[in-house]
Amino acid sequence: MFEAQPSTPWHRSSLLKIAGVIALGLVAVAGFYKFYGHRWFDTDTAHYDALEQHRAAQQQQSEAPPPVAATPIVAPEAATPTASVDPAAAGAPTQPPVTGTAASAQPVGSNTSQPANATPASEANHPTVKTAAGRNYWTNFRGPNRDGRYDEMAVKTNWPAGGLKQLWKQPVGLGFSSFVVADGVAYTIEQRRKQEVVTAYNVETGRELWAHGWDAQFTDTTGDGPRATPTWHEGRIYAQGATGELRCLDAKTGKLVWRRDIMGENGAEVLQWGMAGSPLIVDDKVVVMPGGGGGKSVVAYHKLTGAPVWKSQGDRASYTSPMLVTLAGRRQVLIVSANRTLALAPEDGALLWSHTWDTSMGINVSQPIMLDPNHFFISAGYGKGASLVEVQAAGGKFNTRALWENINLKSKFNSPVYHNGHVYGLDEGILTCVDAQTGERKWKGGRYGYGQLLAASGHLIVLTDAGEVVLVKADPAAYTEVTKFAALRGKTWNVPAIAGGRLLVRNDTEMACYSLTE
Repeated sequence: MFEAQPSTPWHRSSLLKIAGVIALGLVAVAGFYKFYGHRWFDTDTAHYDALEQHRAAQQQQSEAPPPVAATPIVAPEAATPTASVDPAAAGAPTQPPVTGTAASAQPVGSNTSQPANATPASEANHPTVKTAAGRNYWTNFRGPNRDGRYDEMAVKTNWPAGGLKQLWKQPVGLGFSSFVVADGVAYTIEQRRKQEVVTAYNVETGRELWAHGWDAQFTDTTGDGPRATPTWHEGRIYAQGATGELRCLDAKTGKLVWRRDIMGENGAEVLQWGMAGSPLIVDDKVVVMPGGGGGKSVVAYHKLTGAPVWKSQGDRASYTSPMLVTLAGRRQVLIVSANRTLALAPEDGALLWSHTWDTSMGINVSQPIMLDPNHFFISAGYGKGASLVEVQAAGGKFNTRALWENINLKSKFNSPVYHNGHVYGLDEGILTCVDAQTGERKWKGGRYGYGQLLAASGHLIVLTDAGEVVLVKADPAAYTEVTKFAALRGKTWNVPAIAGGRLLVRNDTEMACYSLTE
């Protein structure tokens, strides 16, 4: 009964412990490599080599463009607090430039250590997408209203068994930017070696039309490269890099119009995960969110010259993008900062109202959603949840109040969409439907990770964090996944874009275009 039990020899016990530690280590390494490994073990060299070889081959296979000067990748230059402007490109009278050094240009391929291949845009390779509305549609981050809704035309919802028709797929530089589309061209911003590069692609063929870059390299364990999506407006591209470089470019050629260092000149610090706000065009201004103190949190520059117009508030920036909305009968710029939502007058940046929205560590990433002229929905992760906020005007002032707040939808770094009285979003990676008026959860199902989603034709188009495209019915009665297919390989956190019935998707490895109409 009390006999001593045979013990495991000390050397065997130690070996078993060591083997266990090694096994756990291998599991951890495998998990790390799944999302980040290729970024750390080869320092992206192989990826950039393949990207450059692909673009070179692409240019050789394409028809030769008309004999005009090649569009350059911009040579590096020191940041300056004042705008560097090309008056002719800006549409302003020719005059001596304002203080600051304009970016010098170098021909494509002259920098052999950081090669890039670009060709000038021409009418031959720069077709116009035929849209139902006869106008450019997806020219902003997450669509015309920045709300993730696609209403330009009806899209196909009975997808083939193998997935949507693929028009093209090709490598792309690092980064979390999405696309905007105008005149048959898709624009994004990507990391190519030690430069952030704004690029233009033919939507139908994927052929690169031009590239414009500058020295900047944001690195982070979650992924390297630019975060913000460019904005297209009246023939110009407004692009912001992860470290706060803001540039206005000619959309057809990539030529620099003007530039600003929004962080340096506003005394702001780059956020932990990089600057992610997409520039917003309002009237004659471009509004950005550097997050500087002392009245320099939100800044408006003149869209043609880059000259400062107004600066406002002192909030630390968030990872959201400003929105132009009408609430309580007043046109206003809706801002989500690190700890509140607020609205500014587009004319002069005056504060119209403020509503507290504190989150863990001041992390706000999800875009607010307009529900009607007096209400908007907002959500955040890290245990915060969601809320329906009402804005009313009385006596020349605005008042706000939360009609409800709960934890039924916690959008971490993906933004939800609104359809027929209900909000659909990823609650810490699981697709969820809530009643917008009450906050009641209707259903929760579909583990899509930290992907992104859009609303189109009564359905949700979900791009999962593993690169699958999923079609789900936007129906509060039940969660119904219609179909899905593998669109990209690897971690995918980028927001998809739709224009002219074309679905554009990308991550930090590859990009692709699929038809939603055939």
